[in-house]
Amino acid sequence: MNKLNNFKMIALVIFGIIILFVFKDQYKSHNLKKTISACIVAHKKTSNSLSVDQAKVLCEKEINNMIDNSK
Repeated sequence: MNKLNNFKMIALVIFGIIILFVFKDQYKSHNLKKTISACIVAHKKTSNSLSVDQAKVLCEKEINNMIDNSK
């Protein structure tokens, strides 16, 4: 009986780890989109000369550079 409980606990932990990896990849793109949107809004408020498309390109470059530098 004790071995069965240990097996269940180990299986639950492994299942939990797998679920966390799946959700991490799924929400990573969501967080990136939200970050880019916030950056676009900030650039539009501080600079009237930038269009939305220009701000989007600028923000994507900045955020991708930050992600690449953090690795």
